Amino acid sequence: MFTSSQGQEPTLKSTLNKIGDEIIVINELLKKLELEIQYQEQTNSSLKELCESLEEDYKDVEHLKENIPSHLPQVTVTQSSFKGSGLDPEEPVKVEEPVPTKKPPKEQRIIKEMPFITCDEFNDVPAYMKSRLTYSQINDVIKEINKAIISKYKILHQPKKSMNSLARNLYHRFIDEETKDTKGHYFIVEADIKEFTTLKVDKKFHMLLNILRHCRRLSEVRGGGLTRYVIT
Repeated sequence: MFTSSQGQEPTLKSTLNKIGDEIIVINELLKKLELEIQYQEQTNSSLKELCESLEEDYKDVEHLKENIPSHLPQVTVTQSSFKGSGLDPEEPVKVEEPVPTKKPPKEQRIIKEMPFITCDEFNDVPAYMKSRLTYSQINDVIKEINKAIISKYKILHQPKKSMNSLARNLYHRFIDEETKDTKGHYFIVEADIKEFTTLKVDKKFHMLLNILRHCRRLSEVRGGGLTRYVIT
């Protein structure tokens, strides 16, 4: 005969399994939320830099407006110019002040980012390659890769005089990693993933890279014991 505890054991086991599954789902959601918060912080930082640039432009315009050069040509009005114009020659003529020339905005260098995978592209990926990876997981990794690309090339585009010691060390590493095959292309290495993202460079990560190669989002350039992931 079965005891009451034996009858309850399958139900308890099922309940514990459900709780375990829910915990896994919650952990995934928390990871996605953390990635989204980091992405928003990066966006806020970029917007702050843009605002600072606009403020500098505005100050330049105000300075030009308040300091119009005295050597600008003056408008002279002759007596003959009043004939047939209907203007009173004795009445002072108002001359509009020249509009100050706005300082050209600073050149914004566009950093190439990796486009997200479409649903059709995801469906075309072989099942053995996808394994249990989902559409959203792949695009979440692309978002992180783009963060690494932007962070790297912001340092490369930064004036050397404004760099701190950390940025200067990274700058020299970036230069050393370049080859003739990467010239004119945007690329990152595993060290950049570790430096600028929360991604783990593990077996799952390399499975994702295989999918990105299959979808022609990146290619590899090897040399000097280093694999460079080139954005295509």
